[in-house]
Amino acid sequence: MKKIILSTLPLLICLPVSAQHDPGRNATRLLAKGETEAATQLVSKAPRKMNSPISEAERLFVLTMAACIEGDADAALKHAQQAVANGLPVERLQAGPRDVLAPLYANNAFKTWLETRKKTLIHGPLLGSVTDSSASFWIRTAGESDVRVVVHTLAKDVSVGKPISAKTRTSAARDYTATVNVSGLKPTTRYRYEVTVDEQKTGEPADFQTSPEQGAASRFSIAFGGGAGFTPQYERMWTTIDRRNPHALLLLGDNVYIDDPTHPLSQRYCYYRRQSQPEWQRLVATTSVFTIYDDHDFGTNDCKPGPEIEMPAWKRPVWEVFRQNWNNPAYGGGSKQPGCWYDFHIGDVHFIMLDGRYYRDLPGGSMLGPVQKKWLLETLQSSKGKFKVLASPVPWSPGVKPGSKDTWDGFPDEREEIFSFIEKQKIDGVILMAADRHRSDLRKIKRPNGYDLYEVMSSRLTNVHTHGLMENAKGSELIMGYNKKCSFGLMDFDTTQENPQVTYRIINIDNQEIDSRTLKLNQLTTRNHTKKE
Repeated sequence: MKKIILSTLPLLICLPVSAQHDPGRNATRLLAKGETEAATQLVSKAPRKMNSPISEAERLFVLTMAACIEGDADAALKHAQQAVANGLPVERLQAGPRDVLAPLYANNAFKTWLETRKKTLIHGPLLGSVTDSSASFWIRTAGESDVRVVVHTLAKDVSVGKPISAKTRTSAARDYTATVNVSGLKPTTRYRYEVTVDEQKTGEPADFQTSPEQGAASRFSIAFGGGAGFTPQYERMWTTIDRRNPHALLLLGDNVYIDDPTHPLSQRYCYYRRQSQPEWQRLVATTSVFTIYDDHDFGTNDCKPGPEIEMPAWKRPVWEVFRQNWNNPAYGGGSKQPGCWYDFHIGDVHFIMLDGRYYRDLPGGSMLGPVQKKWLLETLQSSKGKFKVLASPVPWSPGVKPGSKDTWDGFPDEREEIFSFIEKQKIDGVILMAADRHRSDLRKIKRPNGYDLYEVMSSRLTNVHTHGLMENAKGSELIMGYNKKCSFGLMDFDTTQENPQVTYRIINIDNQEIDSRTLKLNQLTTRNHTKKE
């Protein structure tokens, strides 16, 4: 295969770059620590120009929070009104963080001003957990409310037949969120849905399509990536992905860049900001989203939290906030065994999503922990998928982050245990997937006793910070790679052919296809490989 090597950037660009060029997030972390004056100075000094790392609306929102913390409700009102005038969605003020903005809420002038502007639906709908017969819809409301989703079958873009609906209630305990689960749907069918809050319509209907029948041969595409730090000029990435019309979007970590596991204020700020973006809202209303976290969402850079469930003490609260802001089929083993691992099917392709942080134990040699690893091996062994996509937040391939133990290079024995299990159990069709490195790659890991393993990687959805390409990594071969602009991975599956195949495409933020490669199932089967001497 011909290699394509684009824009090998100098090593200098791989150095830390002011925490993802994010003054708003960094100032909020200062507010969370009580350093109000430092936070105010940080956003006040941020450059106000085109492609600035912080918009004027966002700067004013941070000043609103700072004024509330200082107890100056009149200044908070002034900043809030200016923020909205500069484009801040009013829902941001309603979302909060509500404890911080309490002085603003108590201001009678603010109540009067908000009355004609307030919304009942604050965030969402976020489509998720779509199967061949069901779908889930995540939302956040202004107060505790009854939420109903009504789903209609579409025929020639017209709603037909009897609608299917489901209802639930948002709660303050879950940060005013809820997930509505609708079942009784048909495979590979287009539907239109609308959301009501307390029986009042909340906006225009949106469309989605159910998955092919589980186990059936099919054609579909999925987009994937990580590295989605908030960068105003790159938020258009969500529109680019939307234009490709993938059946699902897999976000593999560093999805919002928090880097502050001990302060819920920072965590909620980062989630609310992304959830309020119109480009993001349009994409996730119609595309099923599946997520796992990595270090910048769960803890701090390259964090190794250890094997215990409740130590450090921030682990469970961070997991709870994560759970409140996404729409996954499952979250590890639930409250008894928190995590973000789970699996799902699209047709006869099996996706297995892994948690690489909660139980990461470098001295103990395990990234997954015993419970998740047992689940993984059992899931692989019982899988009937023609392709099994094994998604990790960090790269499987050796040598892609030289000198670091943050990738699977830090856990070589556990990695080898998984790879050897695939070979000994003759599990065909495994494709590795990962994020973390700020670029898009296709790599090959040569295996002496089984078929060579291919890894698709992508993790520069919106990030400014770029990682250089690793052409000469020890232990894995670069087949194609790209880091010139933000990009994502697009995988087109076609299992209807006699020899099922998947094509991996690198698509940049301008919707340009940079390169592609096709893998066929007979390349990923133990029957076509014998032990190599």
